[in-house]
Amino acid sequence: MTTRLLQRQIFPLDRDFDVLPLYVDPEEAKLDADRYEIGGNRAAKDLNNAAIRQSTSTGRTIHPDQIESRTALRVKSGERLSFGTYFNAFPASYWRRWTVVSDVTLTVELRGAGATVIVYKSMANGRAQRVDSAVSGAEGTATFTFDLSLKPFVDGGWYWYNVVAGDEDVVVASAEWTADVPDDRAQHGTVDLAITTMNRPDFCAKLLAQVGEDEQLAPYLDTVFVMEQGTDKVSDSPEFAKAEAALGDTLRVIEQGNLGGSGGYARGQLESLRKGTATYAMMMDDDVVCEPEGIIRAITFGDLARRPTLVGGHMFSLFSRSRLHSFGEIVQPWRFWWQSPVDTFNDWDFAARNLRSSRWMHKRIDVDFNGWFMCLIPRQVIDEIGLSLPLFIKWDDSEYGLRAKAAGYPTVTFPGAAVWHVPWTDKNDALDWQAYFHHRNRLVAALLHSPYPKGGRMIRESLNHQVAHLVSMQYSTAELRLQAMEDVLEGPHALHRMLPDRLAEVNALRKQFTDAQLQPDPDAFPSVRRKKPPRRGRDGLEIPSRLSQLVTAGLAPLRQLKPPRELSREHPEAEVRAMDARWYRLASYDSAIVSMNDGTSAAFYQRDSAVFRSLTRRTLEIHDRYRREWPHLAQLYREELDSITAPEAWDETFKPWTERADD
Repeated sequence: MTTRLLQRQIFPLDRDFDVLPLYVDPEEAKLDADRYEIGGNRAAKDLNNAAIRQSTSTGRTIHPDQIESRTALRVKSGERLSFGTYFNAFPASYWRRWTVVSDVTLTVELRGAGATVIVYKSMANGRAQRVDSAVSGAEGTATFTFDLSLKPFVDGGWYWYNVVAGDEDVVVASAEWTADVPDDRAQHGTVDLAITTMNRPDFCAKLLAQVGEDEQLAPYLDTVFVMEQGTDKVSDSPEFAKAEAALGDTLRVIEQGNLGGSGGYARGQLESLRKGTATYAMMMDDDVVCEPEGIIRAITFGDLARRPTLVGGHMFSLFSRSRLHSFGEIVQPWRFWWQSPVDTFNDWDFAARNLRSSRWMHKRIDVDFNGWFMCLIPRQVIDEIGLSLPLFIKWDDSEYGLRAKAAGYPTVTFPGAAVWHVPWTDKNDALDWQAYFHHRNRLVAALLHSPYPKGGRMIRESLNHQVAHLVSMQYSTAELRLQAMEDVLEGPHALHRMLPDRLAEVNALRKQFTDAQLQPDPDAFPSVRRKKPPRRGRDGLEIPSRLSQLVTAGLAPLRQLKPPRELSREHPEAEVRAMDARWYRLASYDSAIVSMNDGTSAAFYQRDSAVFRSLTRRTLEIHDRYRREWPHLAQLYREELDSITAPEAWDETFKPWTERADD
């Protein structure tokens, strides 16, 4: 047996005040109510869900100067600090379920007399139990070891430690979680980073420098591939020289056309597979700030996994850095839509409610896939199941997770490995050019992996969404979704052919519609006027009941057949903020100025009965065709999956750029 370091105590080197709650916690634990105590009463459940979201923070904090180094923290006299945090608690249940590790040892080094270390564990229901403790003596320096079993963590639970300073300050110089592992697991694996970039040169260069300058990470890096797909190149960034100096021969920039995220990641997977020297390839976005220690932890977890495992990281908000986007992602099989598991909470702010106070976070969350903003894939898996599907963007990562799962390779979204990224909640990519890829690729993934006949609810939900866009005057989105469905019917081998040019064609198509013609200047639009005022002065901002929405859904399509109000041809009837642009509100207008989610522009929506009739007819026809042809289409895609994800298929797609590079 050999002793391996699993995880070490870390702190943010930049002393960023916003991220401190992810590393150290001065607050008490105030556990929320158990849902089984609440029972099945709907009002009680709604009240409890609201209470779970309430902040337990008292505003207590630590001073950034208490961080003495990457691994050392000063605890002031009389102060009690907990390391039961996202980056410093030990996710025992994940190690218990997925790895060969059965016992761990916590070693804590203190400098300071009269300090107490208390070790805790939690159960899957969030309840904490005191495990062990130790006190430093008068000599002022002490190292304590605690032998801890992973046996009681079948369903969930964490280990962590608190430190209480006595009459003088104490420095927690280090803390390490280690385990004895089989000798054939003694050496750590290496990773090829695969970063796809498109016109984000400064962001990408800063990420490369951050990765390259971390001395602890350096032995784990084999090659850092940057798939350059833009015209504003990372090599032209003022930050690039720093990154290049830090990474040296480890860095390799590959230039190719804009093949989207899937084309970039597939190139990274292919290069890593052909090179054959790294244990893993890690997919990573170009516009993230990473915690380099998370890469090491992901590799260590992958090294010790029972079977080859995809190890993903979590995503925190780049703009509110203590907020976690999601604790895990699944594909709901009946709807075939990605979502967080139903017993979790999205957009969780650790600065408002800490890990020890969040009962739901102590369950182990099992996932179907991990986003490719940070995901570690064993080379063995790539060799067996192939490369990414040629989807450009959207559903490439989720489909790959489902494909790996079907082949016996699980995905684990691993606590303590994370990046900071622009959160999905700050975007609305279901309305712009990305709507085409959202819909097409979801259909492709469902044809490949849905366990239900005709995709379960997939076709019905597609029709519902299409009608919602039509009654909302979002004709460009409706047209793109129809084009997406027509392209899926062309068969799986058309995906590679479409990859280089489809984006330009999609953008040209949508610009024919006024709802896709964005203007940054508010004065570019006519003034708001309407001949008939709203009924009883209502502004429509209230959220209607479920019954009211069903009534609107039934009547709104009929209303579209009536001629629009005359004044609406020249003037918008309202200005609608992006946050309020729901289908049931837009359906009541004949025209409106609607702003975009990013706040930079707006578009003039106008109801057009002729366009509505034409799109509705095509919508009904193609959805009826899908109902008839789904079984045959699903069989075709499943039979051809191996061939379209094979390295040889991607070789042909990359040929225009690989041949140019050879020349």
